Amino acid sequence: MDLLLKYFPNLTAEQKERFAALDGLYREWNAQINVISRQDIDALYEKHVLHSLGIAKIVSFKPGTEILDVGTGGGFPGIPLAILFPMVDFHLVDSIGKKIKVVQEVSNALGLQNVKAEQIRVEQLNTTYDFVVSRAVTRLKPFLGWIRYKIHKSGNNDRPNGVLYLKGGDLSEELAEVPDRYRVYDLSDYYEEPFFETKKVIYIPKK
Repeated sequence: MDLLLKYFPNLTAEQKERFAALDGLYREWNAQINVISRQDIDALYEKHVLHSLGIAKIVSFKPGTEILDVGTGGGFPGIPLAILFPMVDFHLVDSIGKKIKVVQEVSNALGLQNVKAEQIRVEQLNTTYDFVVSRAVTRLKPFLGWIRYKIHKSGNNDRPNGVLYLKGGDLSEELAEVPDRYRVYDLSDYYEEPFFETKKVIYIPKK
């Protein structure tokens, strides 16, 4: 929590309470359904919560924004973002039912009214959103194929609607496959911990 408050010092009391509860909730559920690696559970706030909130360093979502989190796994980046933006609607999807069960249980325990978790493949969705977020579920080219028709044309945020994709490492080869306009944000510009040295947010606005 100290690490979180270092970069997000203006959290409300309710947000602090919800973020603080994540550690116990994920330890409890991870013991039953492994959604976070054993070594990462001790670094939950750095490697999962703060990493997810890297998206909030790129866009501060306005109330009423609708966001789809694809391949959410145990609820990242969706749940930390939902805590930070309580007036924004989040739809967290994953094809694996036991992962969605964890997301549902965690969001219910936190009292998050702005989270809907569903076991479904993204290709089966017929709804559209302002932004699609995700954390390294696959290479960008196939990912963009999955979500191409899932984004509204118009929005009310400071950035045009689009994709916000968390990924690490050398992405030059992968980005060369992407014909769309994109911008790469290094999370090391926002966070000083070594973990973030190679971590990035790829922002691809809707055409």
